[in-house]
Amino acid sequence: MKNLESLEDFFQNNQVSTEVDKLFNVFELEEFCKTPTHYSRKDYYKISLLKSFGRVLYADGEVDVNQPALMFTSPITPYSWESAPGDLKGYFCIFKEEFLKESKFSESVQNSPLFNICGTKPIFFLNESEYTTLEIFFIKMIEVSESEYQYKYELLRNYVSLIIHEAMQLSPTESSEQPTNASKRITTLFLELLEQQFPIVSTSQPLTLKSASDFAKVLSVHVNHLNFSVREITGKSTTAHITDRILAEANILLRNTDWPIADIAFSLGFNYPTYFNNFFKKKTGCSPKSLRK
Repeated sequence: MKNLESLEDFFQNNQVSTEVDKLFNVFELEEFCKTPTHYSRKDYYKISLLKSFGRVLYADGEVDVNQPALMFTSPITPYSWESAPGDLKGYFCIFKEEFLKESKFSESVQNSPLFNICGTKPIFFLNESEYTTLEIFFIKMIEVSESEYQYKYELLRNYVSLIIHEAMQLSPTESSEQPTNASKRITTLFLELLEQQFPIVSTSQPLTLKSASDFAKVLSVHVNHLNFSVREITGKSTTAHITDRILAEANILLRNTDWPIADIAFSLGFNYPTYFNNFFKKKTGCSPKSLRK
């Protein structure tokens, strides 16, 4: 049985024979174990036809999948999947952006609401007839992908297009989660992302998430929504959390390393040592140099 976690690294590993195969692949869900996927962005598009029950978690909500469904995810949508007890049933295909670019319909696909949905979740609940229709497309894609047909990748793109257009005739489901739970989830993800940047072990890898806007972009939520959620749950602003954590790390680096202060400033995301000096003195009442002495 293949491991689902290794599948998430599918395109990063040399597990396929040709460059084209690295751009597209299709599978039956039964081939993979039930390891939950980690909440993150993937660097590929994914279309899943699900007859398995579970839950999809987004930064601002979650969707319980309790009937057949078609789900779309893209590199701009961080998410995770939790399987309910029971057998995995269904199909999915994964493909790179380059796979779409080689087709005439790529612009319509990439600009479709399926890969750029605001305020809705890209999940479409299906009746049995709709599931059967889409299942035929996935079965055909598996057959074509294993064939030696000269134009099989052009044919695969056509099947992807058919699936997308079938879905565009349906209405995506909305999240039914209560706002308080959504705020708690956003706050938890924000705090996890913040803490993942620490401890700093090298001056060559400076902080990349330094502002509320940086975190909001990674979480795919509006910065105002992030700020509201964090303050609602913790009583502190997003900026205060970021500032306090950077300040705590600055104290650790100043006391426990012999790095030049300029290097510490750079590692904490300050472009100039003067900015770091002013920040540290404003928050602590002393300069970085004085603390080190």
